[in-house]
Amino acid sequence: MRLKLGRPDISRYAGRFDVPAAESDLGVTFLGVASLLIDDGETALMTDGFFSRPSLPKVLLGRIAPDRARIDSVLARAGVDRLAAVLPVHTHFDHAMDSAVVADRTGAVLVGGESTAHVGRGHGLPEERIRVVTPGEPITYGAFTLTLVESHHCPPDRFPGEITAPVVPPVKAAAYKCGEAWSILVAHANGSSALLQGSAGFIAGSLAGHRADVAYLGIGQLGVQSEEYIRTYWAETVETVGARRVVVTHWDDFFCPLDRELRALPYLGDDLDETMRVLDDLAAGSGVSVHFPTIWRREDPWR
Repeated sequence: MRLKLGRPDISRYAGRFDVPAAESDLGVTFLGVASLLIDDGETALMTDGFFSRPSLPKVLLGRIAPDRARIDSVLARAGVDRLAAVLPVHTHFDHAMDSAVVADRTGAVLVGGESTAHVGRGHGLPEERIRVVTPGEPITYGAFTLTLVESHHCPPDRFPGEITAPVVPPVKAAAYKCGEAWSILVAHANGSSALLQGSAGFIAGSLAGHRADVAYLGIGQLGVQSEEYIRTYWAETVETVGARRVVVTHWDDFFCPLDRELRALPYLGDDLDETMRVLDDLAAGSGVSVHFPTIWRREDPWR
């Protein structure tokens, strides 16, 4: 098989960055990879909060740690000074490395499993600001009800296993093992609901009985899977919850800082074009629309 060089041209999908801008109290702001800011004017929540985005050579050869200047810059640009909760979708570095710092900066509770708790402890977050959830048990912040359902990471999981001791940076990227992977269901008191699927993995049947109007669908590494895998992933997430709109996340090259224009991951790590080919076919067959989120813009996927 011929090696495919380069990376997908994201401008090919320019017309798909069309999620409506938020005109009501409830909105979602995409902040790269699987980081989403969800707020209703009273309460704000965030997944991951990964903003340091160290370079590939640093990740491969060095030790990594949260870049507080980059974190503060993103929070300021996004207008975030207070959060109720920060929820890593799993504990690889490109999701959880900054989560405890973001929680500390914003007064938030760090929410997840035991691996997430160890990330928080390694950054000195006090125990009262760490919440270890029971899978499937709803928790409430303001008008939001969140349910964390156990899931899997998309194969291959390069750093599998659980984190069993506090992670004190700087550390090798491998210290951020996957830990618990989550499907996060969000329901608002106004009736709006969403599935936040940060990683393109699944547990068959785990979302049965749950409903969501919108699916924020992580597609990282999906393009290197078989078409059968992609179709099963769609069925276990989008179809199972009955979502009518899909917004794709985890497609951007997370080794590039957020002050540069977002670009797709290179073909050596993923194939966005192949992912979109299959997703568009699935969407056309089920009447679902598929979109890209626009970074920094507060959007209303329920409009």
